[in-house]
Amino acid sequence: MVEAVIWDFGGVLTSSPFEAFTRYERERGLPVDFIRGINATNPDTNAWALFERSEVTLDEFDALFAKEAKAKGHDVGGRAVVELLSGDIRPAVVAALKACKARVKVGCITNNVPAGQGAGMARSADKAAAVADVMALFDHVIESSKLGIRKPDPRIYELACKELGVSPANCVYLDDLGINLKPARALGMTTIKVGDPAIAMRELEAAVGFPVG
Repeated sequence: MVEAVIWDFGGVLTSSPFEAFTRYERERGLPVDFIRGINATNPDTNAWALFERSEVTLDEFDALFAKEAKAKGHDVGGRAVVELLSGDIRPAVVAALKACKARVKVGCITNNVPAGQGAGMARSADKAAAVADVMALFDHVIESSKLGIRKPDPRIYELACKELGVSPANCVYLDDLGINLKPARALGMTTIKVGDPAIAMRELEAAVGFPVG
């Protein structure tokens, strides 16, 4: 029996920052997936990991990321990447979240950075307000930048379950990254990878056993 649905934020409830990365790379003649490649190198200790755990400031991240990019042959500062992080709300997925909230507990685990406005790292007041409205729906929100732990550390999923008062076996977890789904699945959660949101919402409906659309 599903007692809770736990959601990633960026790339699930909002459009993926990877889409913005791709546009940025195309506009500047960078190799495809250049930014993602930097973030995947030394994933526990690189500039991105340090920033998501609030172990460095924005200025420090800017310089560290630029150094990592330079080592791979291109000039990209960390501030430029931060500007790309805030996606657009996906109304159909928010509707599914509301449908779940009406029947079960709902939580959020988001890897974010201490930049922009609020948990969604919004770059404008209007977007920050829209994100705040979504965040208010959750029974509990875990932000890596506040906790100092980031996905895929298993502790972050265990903490979410503890705060919601549920067993992992009775949870569904949605994320757009397979690396973040793996530890959740190992704990016993039902996991859904969000690529095409429409497909993911159908999978969610099948997992929870009630309409979400």
